[in-house]
Amino acid sequence: MVTEDDIREALKPIEDPELHMAITELGLIYGVRIAEEGKKVEVDMTLTSIACPIGPQLRAAVHGAVAKLPGVEETRVNLVFSPPWDPRTMASEDAQLQLGLM
Repeated sequence: MVTEDDIREALKPIEDPELHMAITELGLIYGVRIAEEGKKVEVDMTLTSIACPIGPQLRAAVHGAVAKLPGVEETRVNLVFSPPWDPRTMASEDAQLQLGLM
């Protein structure tokens, strides 16, 4: 059965093309829900801004990475904007350093 760790690991290679950083490091993945013994996965994610022009591509990349995991039959990716993304509290320390916030 797929786990949240499996899902987050599958998402690590996906980068925000403007910041050239992993979306997981940026804190853009807000939540993961797994149902029906790992067959259904739902991911809540946000974007660096509500008007992000590459939002559809990032959402598609997340969907594709999760859908490829063994046993996953249904994948849903929700774009959410509450709470608003704040790199000072949501990004990893490494990401904050790269963004010049520390």
